[in-house]
Amino acid sequence: MTQVLSIAARDKAEILAQALPYIRKFHGKTMVIKYGGNAMTDPELQADFAEDVVLLKLVGINPVVVHGGGPQIEQALNRLGKKGEFIQGMRVTDAETMEVVEWVLAGEVQQDIVGFIHKAGGLAVGLTGRDGGLIRAKKLKMLDSKDPTKEHDVGQVGDIVEISPGVVRALLEDNFIPVVSPIGFGDQNESYNINADVVASKLAEVLQAEKLVLLTNTPGVLDKSGKLLTDLTARQIDALFADGTISGGMLPKISGALDAARAGVNAVHIIDGRVPHAMLLEILTDQAYGTMIRAK
Repeated sequence: MTQVLSIAARDKAEILAQALPYIRKFHGKTMVIKYGGNAMTDPELQADFAEDVVLLKLVGINPVVVHGGGPQIEQALNRLGKKGEFIQGMRVTDAETMEVVEWVLAGEVQQDIVGFIHKAGGLAVGLTGRDGGLIRAKKLKMLDSKDPTKEHDVGQVGDIVEISPGVVRALLEDNFIPVVSPIGFGDQNESYNINADVVASKLAEVLQAEKLVLLTNTPGVLDKSGKLLTDLTARQIDALFADGTISGGMLPKISGALDAARAGVNAVHIIDGRVPHAMLLEILTDQAYGTMIRAK
């Protein structure tokens, strides 16, 4: 028994030693993490995620969390007897749906994340786009994917006009972990529901983040045969768009990731949030656990 425990201890020590160069490299750097998928709905994965975020903070990395909440919004709408409607992967958001989106994302979901981080020993603060004028938005003009002359009305779905990250920077400097709900505001103080992947990508650009990490329900970007593509350039991604390999809900995710890489974010990682501690494995080890996107 002692020998087994001793081997396990040596393995753990080796893993910690391997992490040291990465901790040194990323110390003081900002990482924007888009939190979504199963990692948000499985209690064990929720706890794992919070522990990962707190550990990153404790070793001197500055995590900023942007979260989704599609399943939770759908559940809330179902309880109200309202059926969700989607056009080209975007949720149609009328005024009633927008009210549900706000109280689910900025209330239930955000406070759950903040609570898990606090339980793991960190200090988190929840934000929406209104706080500190963080996310100014306008109504999204959605053109039909097959007929560009046709425009779909998706209601209060937003397109980002500007991100003013002062409140996020102030929280980071005061050693808090910002948790951002993807809700923007317009010129008339109206609210907008914005794709969380897009918000995370734009925030990473503005903050000049070292990394953008997108947690998903897939191992990463897969080719048509289901094989994981671990390293992609802009040119390769354009080809995957053209032949339909990347489609549906992955489109805004990959497009935003590519924009962030082109704007100077050093690395964008799309990883499987269903794997316990996937984020630490990707950031602090040599092993590739998802897809990395580079501008060139």
